[in-house]
Amino acid sequence: MPDMLVNLLKLPPLEPVLQDLAASQIQVRRAQPFEITPVMEFIEEEFSVRWADEISVGFSNKPVSVFIATVEGNVVGFAAYECTRRNFFGPTGVAEDLRGRGVGKGLVLAGLWGLREMGYAYGVIGRVGPIAFYEKTVGAIPILDSEPGIYTDLLKSY
Repeated sequence: MPDMLVNLLKLPPLEPVLQDLAASQIQVRRAQPFEITPVMEFIEEEFSVRWADEISVGFSNKPVSVFIATVEGNVVGFAAYECTRRNFFGPTGVAEDLRGRGVGKGLVLAGLWGLREMGYAYGVIGRVGPIAFYEKTVGAIPILDSEPGIYTDLLKSY
C-alpha cells in the first residue's frame, strides 16, 4: 500500500458535503478532548488497536486533529491528521453499514482542510488502501517507491 500525495490548494469545498450529510442526520465535526474514550472504543471495535493508538496523538494536538462522524450521538466514523508524522493524513474509517453514503468523503475533506489550514500546500496520505477513492475524492496521486514508508519496523506483537 503506497503513500499518496494530495494538492491541498485544489481541495473541493467542504461545506456542501457537510450540509448533504447533515440532511441525512450525519454530523461531521472536530472531536472534543473529552470524547477520547468513545472514539477510541469505536476504532478498536471496528478497525484496530493500532489505529486507536495512532489517532490518540491527535487528541493532544491543539486544536484536536481528529474529526468524527456521528449519528444520534454515536460515533460512526473518524479521520485524523498530524498524528503519525507532520503533514500526514490518516488513519480514517467509517462503520461498514454507512460506507458509500459520503461519510468518508466528508471526513477526508475535513481532515485535509485541517492540514491546509495549518499552512501546508501538499499533504501525504499514509499507507493508502482504497487508492481509487482518494484519486476520485481529492485528486491524490501515488508516491512512487513509498512502500513500506514510515511503517517499516512494526512491532510483531500486534
